Amino acid sequence: MDVLSSRLLLRPTDPDASHAFYAGTLGLAVHREFGPPEHRGVVYFLGGGGLLEVSGRGDTAPAGMSLWLQVRDVHAEHDRLAALGVPVTRGPVREPWGLVECWVADPDGVPVVLVEVPADHPLRRDQR
Repeated sequence: MDVLSSRLLLRPTDPDASHAFYAGTLGLAVHREFGPPEHRGVVYFLGGGGLLEVSGRGDTAPAGMSLWLQVRDVHAEHDRLAALGVPVTRGPVREPWGLVECWVADPDGVPVVLVEVPADHPLRRDQR
């Protein structure tokens, strides 16, 4: 297989709420928009070449998927999102593998894992 492009597809139960969350609350930049205004699809940048397409409408909340987003300061993002009323399902914790993770939920309950790589973590060092 010769993969030329890829992205995650999310079919929310309430597209307007999901667009408000991903664009407004999280502040993801828009890669492109398509479709008519009443059925707008949006592809958001996730950083590092990752893309998330939010389009269509699902009958049930998406299941079995999580978004992993590396941020500069997970504690600051936790405080900001909690103040906006975003459901925090797990506050910032330094995991046994050394990353600091905080879990929040999108409007459909999809877990969004905010991750900070501490300065002393091996991922910060050049492994060449």
